[in-house]
Amino acid sequence: MHAATEDSESDSEPAVSDEAEPAVNNETEHAVSNEAEPVAQDALLTETEARVLGCLLEKERTTPADYPLTTNALTRACSQTTSRNPVVAYQEATVDATLAALKDRGFVRFVHSQSNRSTKYRQAVEEVWDLSADQVAVLCVLLLRGAQTTQELKTRTERLFPFDSAEAVERSLVSLASRQEAMTFKLDRAPGQKDQRWVQLLTGAPSAQTIAQAASSSSVPSVAQAQQKALEERVAVVELELDRMRKILEELVGPLET
Repeated sequence: MHAATEDSESDSEPAVSDEAEPAVNNETEHAVSNEAEPVAQDALLTETEARVLGCLLEKERTTPADYPLTTNALTRACSQTTSRNPVVAYQEATVDATLAALKDRGFVRFVHSQSNRSTKYRQAVEEVWDLSADQVAVLCVLLLRGAQTTQELKTRTERLFPFDSAEAVERSLVSLASRQEAMTFKLDRAPGQKDQRWVQLLTGAPSAQTIAQAASSSSVPSVAQAQQKALEERVAVVELELDRMRKILEELVGPLET
């Protein structure tokens, strides 16, 4: 079996690109305040780039046997109907163009293999931004599902990182919010809400629509919401199994038509 190569380098020991990469300083230069406004800063990612990177981060941890991902697999991951907010329906061409843009900025690396006709892709932001495993987990869920409370994040990061408590999640969020270029921000508590929600800042400061949607979300799930969550989890298991079956078929007969 031929070894996979990544941008003409070995995948096991990826080389650091000589191209300038956007760095985010990890120094804690300012504290997080409930009354603070998100620091004005340019968006590091578009909404489409955020979805693509979020999916790469997620699949790397939840389905490591299938990672790195082909464009086809990544398109399906982006357009999942579970564990995504908002739900999108990307075309493969859109994902291809996004991957090319992310690679140019050092956020994604291509993995080439002589034993596989399809190029695969892996995320590099963990290295570029010097993120710890717990920071990756909360950032991943915020990128894929929007504003979240710490308890929601604890529940939804279980497959990504084993947080001991909601307080541990809060510490990770604060560490991201305290960077020189903040990556997360804690929204003010809306009337009638028990808990405050956190958002990611990689796509820029939260819009009025994002804040309104977070304010309208109930912090105490109803019976219907609980049933929907259980259904989503069952559907997610089925989707994972279908992905595995599709991968087996592609290895036998080649890429399948979408």
